[in-house]
Amino acid sequence: MTESGDKKQLLHLVFGGELESLDDVQFRDLKGLDIVGIFPDYATALTAWKAKAQQTVDNAHMRYFIVHMHRLLDPQEKAGGH
Repeated sequence: MTESGDKKQLLHLVFGGELESLDDVQFRDLKGLDIVGIFPDYATALTAWKAKAQQTVDNAHMRYFIVHMHRLLDPQEKAGGH
C-alpha cells in the first residue's frame, strides 16, 4: 500500500521563475528557478501553485507552473483527470 492508501500517485512538479518577457516562456535565470516541490496529486500541487503565485503577484514577470510529471513518466497513461 502507498502513503496515500490505494490511490495512484499522479506526481506534479510546481516551479517558477522570472520571465524575460511576457510574450514567451523564457526564464531570465535558470539557476534562480524556484522549485516549490513535487506533489502526489493535482489538487495539492494547485494549492502550492496558488500560494506561490499569490506571493509574487506584484511581479508581472514572475510565473509559476504545474508540470504533470506522471504524464512524462508514463506517456501511455490515459489523460483522465489532471
